[in-house]
Amino acid sequence: MNAAEQKSDNHCQQICPIVYAMNIIGQKWKIPILWNIAEYRSLHYNELKRLITPITNTMLTRCLRELEEAGMVYRLNHNTIPPSVEYLLTERGASLMPALKELYRWGKAQQE
Repeated sequence: MNAAEQKSDNHCQQICPIVYAMNIIGQKWKIPILWNIAEYRSLHYNELKRLITPITNTMLTRCLRELEEAGMVYRLNHNTIPPSVEYLLTERGASLMPALKELYRWGKAQQE
């Protein structure tokens, strides 16, 4: 095996940072969820549901759980009746926003 093949083989065994990031945020609804939470600072579940149409309750719940498990959002349960839950970006989630803003600018320029 030559040096180029060995380097390529080692690279394939490691997770590329872009692939790692896309595994966290790459689903259709995760970026709009993060974007809206960042825009409004915090959102209740139903507010997110209204802002991100036509997302289903099942998909919104699944995405929020996955983002919470990844440390991107924080779920704040107010322990009230009726139940009141808010979602906020964690420090890790907030650190993604400059990159998303740049991606937004790039996408907008490509559309024009």
